[in-house]
Amino acid sequence: MEETAPPPTQPTADDGDGASRHTSLRWWFIGLAVLLIGGAVGASGHFPEQDGHYGFWSVLPPLVAIVLAFWTREVISALFLGVAVGGVIAGELNIVQEFLIPAIGTEDFALILLVYLWALGGLIGLWTRTGGALKFANWASGKIVRGPRTAKFFAWMMGLVFHQGGTISTVLTGATVRPISDRHDVSHEEISYVVDSTASPAATLIPFNVWPIYVGGLVVGTIPLFETAQDGIAFFFSSLPFNFYAIFAIILTLLFSWEKLPFVPGKKMRAAIDRARTTGKLDRDDANPLTSDELTKQQVPDDYAPGLVDFFGPIGALLGVAIIPYVVTYFIMGNTEDPTLLIAEAFVLAVLMGMGIALAKGLSLQETIDGFVDGCRGVTIGAIILALAVTLKEVADAVGTANYVVATLGDVITPVVLPGLLMVLCMLIAFSTGTSWGTYAVVFPVAMPLAWAVSQDPFFITLCFASVVGGSVFGDQCSPISDTTILSSLATGTDLMDHVYTQFPLALAAGLMAMVMYALLVIGFV
Repeated sequence: MEETAPPPTQPTADDGDGASRHTSLRWWFIGLAVLLIGGAVGASGHFPEQDGHYGFWSVLPPLVAIVLAFWTREVISALFLGVAVGGVIAGELNIVQEFLIPAIGTEDFALILLVYLWALGGLIGLWTRTGGALKFANWASGKIVRGPRTAKFFAWMMGLVFHQGGTISTVLTGATVRPISDRHDVSHEEISYVVDSTASPAATLIPFNVWPIYVGGLVVGTIPLFETAQDGIAFFFSSLPFNFYAIFAIILTLLFSWEKLPFVPGKKMRAAIDRARTTGKLDRDDANPLTSDELTKQQVPDDYAPGLVDFFGPIGALLGVAIIPYVVTYFIMGNTEDPTLLIAEAFVLAVLMGMGIALAKGLSLQETIDGFVDGCRGVTIGAIILALAVTLKEVADAVGTANYVVATLGDVITPVVLPGLLMVLCMLIAFSTGTSWGTYAVVFPVAMPLAWAVSQDPFFITLCFASVVGGSVFGDQCSPISDTTILSSLATGTDLMDHVYTQFPLALAAGLMAMVMYALLVIGFV
């Protein structure tokens, strides 16, 4: 039976409460800025440092950014104030020289600009001139998608297919499925949750990517079981059945996509679903989506005939260059320590392939370049937010945020609940710093010796290992300062804080179920 969505109706007008709220927030921001500037001169450099952190002050920069982001729904100013607070605590008032420039001048941020902003934005902008994505949406709608439910299921499947990593998965899946979900009145909050929840969780559960290699390198020498990186990689694969957060996240997302959950956790997500189905509005009235008209408005010339090759040509080039060399070097040639992974090259080639196909089919050079440039322009807001998020991570490292959390909670961990508490610890650190890989780097060298001191049983070590992997992904996925959260919103055209608010109850449900499983298994083990 074909799925149908009710016809759209006219939106209601705002009642004016938003204006008074924004006025109040403006004065709060002015007061906070004055307080910050006034206290900076006297306080800078006077915070006592011990054991690589500043005590409670170490959590203040990410805490300020996260609280303000939730409270105001305005992320740029929240992130900047978090960076400024970190500068005061670290005694580095010149945050531009000490944090901003070093953060955005790194190879990692250059990769973000090249791949996730210029290449992705340019490719989507190019599709507005060739109609490639829309043509694919129409084709998929006829073959697979029949309505909102199957549109979300298609997004879930694409998330598993594009499982190479959190950031890669979000941008590729989001860019692929958004035209389809928009066509079938799936709210941007729904599709961004599906895209985000099948990114890092899928990457850790279907780990034919760089995740096992990275984690394997971190745990080398921490306990006798991990004498080499190969030992760590093998252990990563053996722990997959106990990566409960990733398992439950994938299952809950599938049930959410098929609309088989008994109820949808979270009032805001339920409101988003109802709004999209009854009014056709994909965002709430006051939303600030991380996209622009340059990425959504179709401007296909009258004399250009869109075809599936406009979509599958670039996507095929991207997947071929990104996956085939990796598979050949890792599985065929046996180079498990340093397999070939050509992510940047794949995205750039995809853009060039899209341009080449468009030119060959008769699109003018000017139209081709204009589409690419418009796409790059359309993701500018995402570039700014990502730059500040990366800078805040540098600040968190400088003030020892993760070190303080580990030192504080490490004393209260008891053996019986060690896997569950390790998961909570990783949730907090990843949520505060916005990075799962950074959390791995901090926690694994501490967690593995701690688990070994409690018990040398491989099963117990496996539970602790898997809880670190899953807990870090949960915190990263839910954090408003995480690159995967930001890019999920960017790729699907969602208001960042709307995405955070609506996905958190669903992710939390998966996290709680995972902790229950760890508790039951540990009780059985003891």
